[in-house]
Amino acid sequence: MAMSFGGNLVENYFDKKISWIAHPLKRLVVTTATYLIYAFLVSYVIVFIYALINGQISMDDIPWKNIASNATEPMYIALVFMALFTSRSWLIEWKKSALEIEQLRNEKLSSQYQSLKDQLNPHFLFNSLNVLSNLVYEDADRSAAFIQKLSKIYRYVLEAQKEELIEMNKEVEFAENYLELQKIRFEESLQFKIEIDNQRGLLPPLSLQLLLENAIKHNIVSESDPLIINIYRKDNFLLVSNTLQAKLNQSEPSTGVGLNNIKMRYQLLSDRNMEIIQTRNEFLVKLPILELST
Repeated sequence: MAMSFGGNLVENYFDKKISWIAHPLKRLVVTTATYLIYAFLVSYVIVFIYALINGQISMDDIPWKNIASNATEPMYIALVFMALFTSRSWLIEWKKSALEIEQLRNEKLSSQYQSLKDQLNPHFLFNSLNVLSNLVYEDADRSAAFIQKLSKIYRYVLEAQKEELIEMNKEVEFAENYLELQKIRFEESLQFKIEIDNQRGLLPPLSLQLLLENAIKHNIVSESDPLIINIYRKDNFLLVSNTLQAKLNQSEPSTGVGLNNIKMRYQLLSDRNMEIIQTRNEFLVKLPILELST
C-alpha cells in the first residue's frame, strides 16, 4: 500500500515538473532516484517499527545496519512498482501529446485548405468580368446572355466554396454550364464533349472550372483552330483533356492559381495525387475521384 501510494505521489508530482516528451532521460533518472529513496525510507521505518513492536530491538540498542540491510529487500518490489507507474505515466503523456499534435495538424490543414478555397471566388469573378468587358464591345445580345448565365454559375461558386468536397455530378453539371457560358463567347471556336456514365464520387469544388479556364486561357481558340475539350471517367479518375495549341503570346497574366491550387487541395484532402500528361497534341489532367472514407 505504502509503495503504491508513493509511486502515485512521485509520478503526479513530476508530471507537473518534467515532461516525458521534452526530457525523457532526465525524467527517468529523477523519477527513479526519488522513488527509490522514498521506498528505502518507508521500508526502513516499517522494519524499525515492526522490530520494535515485536521486541526484537530496544531503544537502548538499535542495530541500524541490520535494519538498513532488511530495508533494502523491499526495494525489489519498489522497482516493480516504479516500472508500472513510469510506464503508465509515459503512455498517458505520450497519448496526450499525440492528440495535441493531431489537433494542431488538423487546425493547420483546415486553415491551409480554407486559404486555397478563398482564392477561387475572386479568381473566378475577376476572369469572368474580364471576359465580359471584352464581350460588351463585340455584341450586346451575347453579353446579356453571358450575364444571365454567369449569375446562375456564380451562385454555384458561392455555394461550392463552402465545401471541402462536392458530389461529382454537381461539379460535372457546373462544368457543362461553364462551357456553355464560354460558348456564348467563342461560339463554334470552342467544342466540348462530356461523357460520364457513373457520376458517383467526390471532387474538390471548382477543380473542373480551373482546368477548363486554364485550357481556354492558354490555348488558341479560333474557327480555324477550334479548342476541343473532353471530360470523361476512367476507373477512379475523372479525365479532362484539351487539344494542345498553345498561344505564342500570352496576353492574360497568370494569377498562379490553376493547377497548383488543385494539386495542393488534393494533398490536404487525400493521399492520391492529381496526374498531368502532356503530349504533342494533347494536355490531359487526371483528377482522383474521392470517397467519404478517404
